[in-house]
Amino acid sequence: MYFDDYDTPVFRPPSEAYSFILRVTRGCAHNACTYCNMYRGVPFQVLTDEAILRQISMAQQQNAEGVRRVFLADGDALVLSTDRLLRILHILRQSFPHLERVASYAAPQDILRKQPDELKQLQQAGLKLLYYGMESGDSATLKAVNKGVTGEESVEVGQRVIEAGMQLSLMVILGIAGAENSERHALATARAISAIHPTMLGAICLMLYRGSELKAQFEQGAFQPLSPAGLMQELYTMLEHIELPADTACIFRSNHVSNYVNLAGNLPQDKPRLLEEIRRSIDQLTKIKNWDVYNHDKF
Repeated sequence: MYFDDYDTPVFRPPSEAYSFILRVTRGCAHNACTYCNMYRGVPFQVLTDEAILRQISMAQQQNAEGVRRVFLADGDALVLSTDRLLRILHILRQSFPHLERVASYAAPQDILRKQPDELKQLQQAGLKLLYYGMESGDSATLKAVNKGVTGEESVEVGQRVIEAGMQLSLMVILGIAGAENSERHALATARAISAIHPTMLGAICLMLYRGSELKAQFEQGAFQPLSPAGLMQELYTMLEHIELPADTACIFRSNHVSNYVNLAGNLPQDKPRLLEEIRRSIDQLTKIKNWDVYNHDKF
């Protein structure tokens, strides 16, 4: 459900397909990651109270009883002040009597700018789930892709979300460090995940999009992407070194359109099975020839 009249694209996680998408910002305040072209050409804008209330009113008139989930868009809604977010959450609770949760993307700089007690206030007001594209736990990789945080800071972001009582859907990108630095990225990311204990963990494969600096680097020969088998080897190394307490219930998924093999399970319980499935997939993927047509050359 979407009631914004802007002519720029709206992105949301697959699990928010049936949510009321409430746009509170337009674009992305950072908008400088070298692998991403989602909001290139979209000037960042914080929507006015009037524009936000108009969307809520339209959703309320159409289906107030049916709205159970709300997703705050665009790329980093938490750039808004805590007071303003709390007001929006209050209005949402008043407008939709069966509201179960509010979710949002979480840009790392926005989380770091908020104090722990602010995050707890937002959780108590209904912001229950944050989607955090950590991408890597490796400082050198994060610097190379201009993420804007170090590996240590990326871990702190995830830990702050968990400590606030929110659910955390954490995403990492296989292949983002290139072939040369694959193992370093995998090991550092495994350590970061082990320190964060996310609620959900998703692993997607790097896709080189038109308009992104990373695709330009690839075309200039400055970035060497991994083969499909290499991507799965990186995932194997990453999962092998993730250490979570036995009583953890981390939902793991690797079923994005970019993935060569769909994987699903819970960590740490299903780790042996997942590793065996990955090992078998590596054997199969080594047979793929001209693999770049499957991933890196069609966007």
